[in-house]
Amino acid sequence: MIKLTPPMGWNSWNTFGENINEKMIFETADVMAESGLRDKGYEYLVIDDCWSLRERDENGRLVPDPEKFPHGMKAVADYVHSKGLKFGMYSCAGNMTCAGYPGSYEHEFVDAETFASWDVDFLKYDYCYHSPILHGKYLYRRMGLALENCGRDILFSACSWGADETHEWIKETGASMWRSTGDIFDTWDSVKDLVAQQEKLHPYNGVGCFNDMDMLIVGMHGKGNVGLAGCSDVQYQTHYALWAFLGSPLMIGCDIREMSDETRRILMNDEMIRINQDPLCRQPYKVKNHAWNDNVLIYVKALADGDLAIGMFNLSDEKSRAAMNLDEIGLPFSTGRTLELTEVWTCENLCANNASLVTELEPFASKVYRAKVVKL
Repeated sequence: MIKLTPPMGWNSWNTFGENINEKMIFETADVMAESGLRDKGYEYLVIDDCWSLRERDENGRLVPDPEKFPHGMKAVADYVHSKGLKFGMYSCAGNMTCAGYPGSYEHEFVDAETFASWDVDFLKYDYCYHSPILHGKYLYRRMGLALENCGRDILFSACSWGADETHEWIKETGASMWRSTGDIFDTWDSVKDLVAQQEKLHPYNGVGCFNDMDMLIVGMHGKGNVGLAGCSDVQYQTHYALWAFLGSPLMIGCDIREMSDETRRILMNDEMIRINQDPLCRQPYKVKNHAWNDNVLIYVKALADGDLAIGMFNLSDEKSRAAMNLDEIGLPFSTGRTLELTEVWTCENLCANNASLVTELEPFASKVYRAKVVKL
C-alpha cells in the first residue's frame, strides 16, 4: 500500500490493554462514525495485542479469543466497515507478542492470508520476542512481502521502536508507517522525551513511510493501560500540536466513548489536521529561539500552497517568550515580504513586524500559525 498522508485513527492499547472485547469495539466504531471523528479523517479502528488465544489451531492459524470476540474477526471487520471505517489488527515479528500471545515469526504468509480473509485493512507489527539471530530488517521484509501477496490492500504499520537503526532500512520493507521510539505513557515527561528523540529523525519521514511517534494520549487524564500521572488539557493540546506538526500518524488512544468537550476540540481542530495532512508532507525544520530559552521549540514547515506552518512550543512550567527571525525562513528585509498569520487554535490574525515573529507562551502551551507570504 502507498499511503500519501499520515494515517489517522484509533488504537485500543493506551486505554484498554488486554481488556478488549467485541462490544467495546462496536461501541467505539459507533462513536467514531457519530461523533464526527471519521469525517475529520480518523478512519482506522485498530485492535492491539491480546485479541487471540494463547496457542494456534491444528492448522497453525491464529484464533480469536471466543470469549472476547464470540462472532469472530470477520464479523468485527464487517461491523467496522459498515460504519465507513477501516479495520486494523496487531501481530508481532517474534515468537510471541509483547503480552505473550502467538507472534507471526515463521508464520508470516499464513498470518497475512488469515488477516486478508478477515478483511483486515491495517496491521500493526510489533518487535517483542524476536529472533536474536536475524536482524530486524529481514523480519519486517518478510511480513511486508507477505502482506503485498495476501490478496488484500493492508497498510503495514511497523513497530520496531526505532531499534536496530530502523530509520536506515524501514523503507525497504513496504511499511507505510514506522515507530521511531519506545512506547508513550500518559505523562508530560513522556511527551517531551519522545519529541526530543525526533530531531535527528525528521529527514526519514515522508510520503509513503511516515515516522510514527506512537499513539496519542489526548484525553486520557491518567486512566487506562498507560494512564500513569496524566496531563492537563493545555499539555494535551501541545502534545497533539507537536504530533500533527511533525507529521506523525494521528492514532487516538483515549476512550472516545467518554470524550470531554475539550478532548473533542483538540482532536477535531480542522487546521491542525490540515497541516498534518498537507499533501506534500514536507520535512519540518527547527529555527533558533532568539529569546534564549531552550525549553521553547520553534518549528517551520513549508505547505503545498506556498503557505508556511509555524509552531512554537513551550515545554516548560514557566511562562516563556518565543522569538524568531524571518531571515532564517527566507524572508529578510530585502525581499520586501513579510507574513500574515492566523493562529489555528484561537483564529487570531496578526502580521509579523520587523522581520521577526515574537509571542508569549503560557506554561506548557503552544501556538501554531498558518502563515501567508505578503508584500510589505
